[in-house]
Amino acid sequence: MRGNRNKDTQPELRLRSLLHKQGLRYRVAARPLPELRRTADVLFPKPKVAVFVDGCYWHGCPEHLRESRKNAEFWHSKIEGNRARDAETDRLLGEAGWTVVRVWEHEDPVVACARIEKVVRQAASARPN
Repeated sequence: MRGNRNKDTQPELRLRSLLHKQGLRYRVAARPLPELRRTADVLFPKPKVAVFVDGCYWHGCPEHLRESRKNAEFWHSKIEGNRARDAETDRLLGEAGWTVVRVWEHEDPVVACARIEKVVRQAASARPN
């Protein structure tokens, strides 16, 4: 389990590089809400946009999840727990006025970058000064 990174994964690095090239500035692996013990992979504090790059296995991607054959009950429970936590995080951040963007690790980073840029720019322009 030590080999599984919780930040600076290849999908995150590719996405961050593209976001930076678009002139967007962000925080990495930061908590949107100090009282909530969850970190966003990419955080835009002023427009209040939190981006999570979800791994296909760990977050139960409907396209790529292959159920484990060994200790199947444990892994099924673990992944369902991750999904429930993701949904709770989305709800809590939404209630606090944040926009949550979730990106699957298999998504085209160029397409994901364009989607995130659009959300960030719209949120920034809608935010009162």
